[in-house]
Amino acid sequence: MANLKFIRDRIKSVKNTKKITEAMRLVAAAKVRRAQEQVTATRPFADRLAQVLYGLADRLQFENLDRPLLKKREVKTVGLFVISGNRGLCGSYNSSIIKRAEMRVRELKEQGIDCKLVLIGRKVTQYFKRRDTPIQATFPSPEQVPSADNASAVAEEMLSLFLSGSVDRVELVYTKFVSLISSRPVVQTLLPLDLQGFEAKDDEMFRLTSKGGHFEVSREKVATPTGSLPRDMIFEQEPAQILDALLPLFLTNQVLRAWQESVASELASRMTAMSNASENASELIGTLTLSYNKARQAAITQEILEVVGGASALEG
Repeated sequence: MANLKFIRDRIKSVKNTKKITEAMRLVAAAKVRRAQEQVTATRPFADRLAQVLYGLADRLQFENLDRPLLKKREVKTVGLFVISGNRGLCGSYNSSIIKRAEMRVRELKEQGIDCKLVLIGRKVTQYFKRRDTPIQATFPSPEQVPSADNASAVAEEMLSLFLSGSVDRVELVYTKFVSLISSRPVVQTLLPLDLQGFEAKDDEMFRLTSKGGHFEVSREKVATPTGSLPRDMIFEQEPAQILDALLPLFLTNQVLRAWQESVASELASRMTAMSNASENASELIGTLTLSYNKARQAAITQEILEVVGGASALEG
């Protein structure tokens, strides 16, 4: 009977765990939808900004631009901005971005380039602090999907380091969203900006839908509308001055989109991890139930044998 009680308690414990993991999966799925909605809401501004910058770059292509954010210099120090999450239980999301950051630091050191770390998110901050790694600055990652204000604070730190000459290049390490079951840590150079990088490229937009009771992701190509500005357009200010004003906005927008992709990747990883945990719990419940039934049947058989044996002894 003691064995039966142990199995019953174990089944109850696993069922409670399954309820928790299933709830966490549904919460992560809802947050992924909100992340998708925010990306959709910010896309018109991003597209229009890219269109204007593309037109200005085309208008100024024959001018000798000497702008601080466009100026390339010999790279002696790199500012490495790393984005991670605040919590665990999301598969390999945090460990993958940490490993990619460490790999990039090693690559830069092998080239004789110093590195200054700026960390975004609790997990990556805790990891590098425990290893006595020099950290330039840290930023908290919001509990919800990051806003333009969050991205603006990070972009201001990038501008401060680059314009002051503390770093000669700014790189962003973040997780690119591929699908609900796949994400990829990438390194993107943000400063100095390259006007040739404003050409429109087909972007992909993910949409989380449900089919047959299961979540799935559909992807669609989204082309940013770009084109040269009309030649007869008259600017109240010089195009170069307008470019100076828009470049920081473009940088903030790049940070925001990378941060949103990182959050979407984290939520998708958590949803997948909790889904796998729920499936494993269901399998374990089935195995334990089978063991319980076998043990219970053996106990009943033993009781019957004892009754029969006792009756036989009385008859004798």
